[in-house]
Amino acid sequence: MDQAHPTSRSSDTPVVREADANTIPAFASPGSDAERPAITRRGFLRGIGVAAAGAALAGCGTPSAMGPRRTRAVQLVYQEGRSEWLVTTAQHMLEQFHTSNPHISVFLAQDPENTASQMLSDFQNGTAPDVFAGCCDSLPLWAQAGYLLDLRPYVEADLDEATVDDWHPAHYRALFTHSGVQYALPKCQGALVLYYNKDLFDQYGVEYPTDAWTHDDYLEAMRGLVRPMDRTGKIDLWGSMVDVSWGHLQVHVNGWGGHFVDPLDPRRSLMAQPEALEALQWLRDRMWDDHTMASLLDVRTIAPWQAFVEGHLAMVEEGSWSLKRILENANFRVGVAPLPAGPARRATLATADGFAIYAGTRHPEAAWELLKFLISPRYGRAMAQAQLLHPARASLVGEWANLVREQHPGRSRDMDLSVFADGHLRGYSVTAEIFANMAEARRLAQAAWSRIFTLGQAQTDLVRTLSAQIDAAQQAGA
Repeated sequence: MDQAHPTSRSSDTPVVREADANTIPAFASPGSDAERPAITRRGFLRGIGVAAAGAALAGCGTPSAMGPRRTRAVQLVYQEGRSEWLVTTAQHMLEQFHTSNPHISVFLAQDPENTASQMLSDFQNGTAPDVFAGCCDSLPLWAQAGYLLDLRPYVEADLDEATVDDWHPAHYRALFTHSGVQYALPKCQGALVLYYNKDLFDQYGVEYPTDAWTHDDYLEAMRGLVRPMDRTGKIDLWGSMVDVSWGHLQVHVNGWGGHFVDPLDPRRSLMAQPEALEALQWLRDRMWDDHTMASLLDVRTIAPWQAFVEGHLAMVEEGSWSLKRILENANFRVGVAPLPAGPARRATLATADGFAIYAGTRHPEAAWELLKFLISPRYGRAMAQAQLLHPARASLVGEWANLVREQHPGRSRDMDLSVFADGHLRGYSVTAEIFANMAEARRLAQAAWSRIFTLGQAQTDLVRTLSAQIDAAQQAGA
């Protein structure tokens, strides 16, 4: 899948020679007998950017060398993640799309390894894919820079009220900029929960988490679960772990009643407010004072979900997006519970995964047809079937729960799957708070959080400096 294959050549087809790690088999339009070659993402994007105005591909391969030419289809590039299951699912579903839309031919490309920087380069060079998936702070960052098409006219003209109402309001609203540009539509609904190892809880006589847990209960349980590996006192089992990233830290700040971003002014940081500082200090104390929470270095930089299934963590704050791999890899009984409530409120992260269209696409109408297919119930079902991704559409959640039970009847038998929708149903889900100049805010925050949480080299007082730097960056950006 990652190897380049030679492409067929013809008089009006750009020749693609560059091979990279993003090669995906291309798709020919239905009825074409042309070979379906593989083509590199970067090479194809560059190729179509310099092709002559009249040049086109027949289907997704090359025009037939014999007989009359076929009707030329509009060419689009759709970019998805690098996971094998995503690629396989997209390939299968795009075959269905071609059947229903023979006038549109879609090339499938993978995200580059350095997606954030490479996508910005592609946008600036005019070689970005027509349609692509994104999440969290990457999509709003690209939207703020003007690289994403405003979907409002298309939504207002082509989507009925029932479709919009099928999405969670917070997820839907999160895909608008502060200036009102609707830059994406929901892809899937990620929900952050507390996974726990029932076997370890039973072994050490600790009560299972409940929806009544506060952070005090959370800390008490962690203290009862931490275990040293040997007489040296080196810890080999930590109580829990949090991913040191924007949204995962933010929900703790929200639980203390604080914010990263002023809800009334996206150019103003509230990170230096007491509520935010207290929440971040609580997390740092767990990692570097009492060592009840693992730091990234403690688990040798593996992902939190992996540290959990390998038995290094009794609990982990992880999302619904990791449910399948946890169920497939854990050799113990897995439970799930809502994240513990903070001193001020309960909060959990609802990710804002979405599908977007490049503002510079040469075929916005065809790109919209593809995006409508991607947000359809059948594409949502396909993602749920393949990876148990929690659907963005409320009408598919029951089907998703049935899929979990069917695919993992033993491990999911006593699992309360309603926990994944608890934040939506009870109104405490939050989405990532976005600054007006998110690119600079994220860069500054990542550097500070690495020193505070990952390396333990700085105290949370550094956040005061971080907040001032972010404020300055917002003003400079404005």
